[in-house]
Amino acid sequence: MKIVVIGGGAAGLGAAGAAKGANPAADIVVYTEFEDVAYSPCGIPFVHGKEIESFETLFLATKEQYVKSGIDVHYETTVKSINPKDKTIAVEGEGDVSYDRLVLATGWNYGDPGLPGSDLDGLYRVKDIRRAMEWDKVIEKSKSAVIVESGFIAMEMTSALRHRGLDVTVVDPGPYPMSDVADPEIVEPVRAQWEEMGVDMQWGNNVTSYCGNGKLTHVETEQGDVTADIAIIGTHKVPSTRVALTAGIKTGTTGGIIVDSHMRTSIDDIYAAGDCTEIPHGVSNVPLQGLSGSHAYAQGKTAGINAGGADREYRSVYVPWGMLAGEWMLGGVSFGEVTASALGMEFVTGTANGITRARYYPGVKPITVKLLADPKSRKLLGAQMVGGEGIKERADFLAMMTRTGITVDQIANMENVYSPAIGALNEPIAVAAQNLLKEL
Repeated sequence: MKIVVIGGGAAGLGAAGAAKGANPAADIVVYTEFEDVAYSPCGIPFVHGKEIESFETLFLATKEQYVKSGIDVHYETTVKSINPKDKTIAVEGEGDVSYDRLVLATGWNYGDPGLPGSDLDGLYRVKDIRRAMEWDKVIEKSKSAVIVESGFIAMEMTSALRHRGLDVTVVDPGPYPMSDVADPEIVEPVRAQWEEMGVDMQWGNNVTSYCGNGKLTHVETEQGDVTADIAIIGTHKVPSTRVALTAGIKTGTTGGIIVDSHMRTSIDDIYAAGDCTEIPHGVSNVPLQGLSGSHAYAQGKTAGINAGGADREYRSVYVPWGMLAGEWMLGGVSFGEVTASALGMEFVTGTANGITRARYYPGVKPITVKLLADPKSRKLLGAQMVGGEGIKERADFLAMMTRTGITVDQIANMENVYSPAIGALNEPIAVAAQNLLKEL
């Protein structure tokens, strides 16, 4: 059997490795347009901010290791189209290549609103590690930057560029950072810290064009010009489905490829995984696209196992997430109050302001937990958090609580670890649930 994977990110390499594990005798071939595979693009902003020493530490394995594992990776190679009738793909420089099973892991691109000047030098889309290495030298010589929309990576780049001493201006159409994801009180500590750091924040504003003679010198916005040597593009992720569309594979309302619980597409023997797909949300059943690297990797493993002839199911997602913005960790599960309101859902909230360690233990940090629950079933709908530490573990825990249908009554009476160095006497999750019960 020959299993071909298009894409070398978390989903693609996850699929390739899983397919080889499920079917060791299969030939596994991976095509990628980039120079590398299987590195962590999420770490790029932290190398730019000097929290991580070098880009080399972001690579997960060497090219030789993939050869030894029996995975044939074709680098800097473009797949032009898919012919599902003949079970072939058209590969630039190689001609038609046959497959028995095909996995699409073509990832995502930054949304392009088609603004004038988008082809100028100086516009940085944080994604590819080789470009990041080149851009780090540009950042070193730059004095000012504009952040165009405050998406996840752009949020991290804001703090990173201030650490590098650049003047930073954030231009975003929303009323506060990440307004389409986070509730205002959750992200307020980040906004306040940016203000202390001297970040110029222009909320409710839009970039209308990029200006300069070959190279960016400033951007025009609805509220005036902003001088900038570089622009960090933080627009929304959009699925990369060009190759899928050549085969007539069905896409959904997000633009992502529609897959079933086994990551099968609308065409036999073609699977898809990662940011090029859309996955149903476990609470709202609304399709989502552009999730985290852990989601992409898990989807890729599911697709690879099934392509290899075994059986695995991927369930709806509840989206535990987390990030570091300056000194603050943000995170959550499912969605917050802003999104729930937009979806027209009934909910009740409960919030607790707590601490991450005993009040007398060195390094104690604040944490705020906000829970949303259905007023009828009393089941958890979502959560959002901000704090100095401990966000990831709580997000993972609350995601499982949401998935399994635990009620806020049970969460309010949960057991919790108390140890001065790692946990306070009162767990803020439990206190938030107790406060939510009062509202109920």
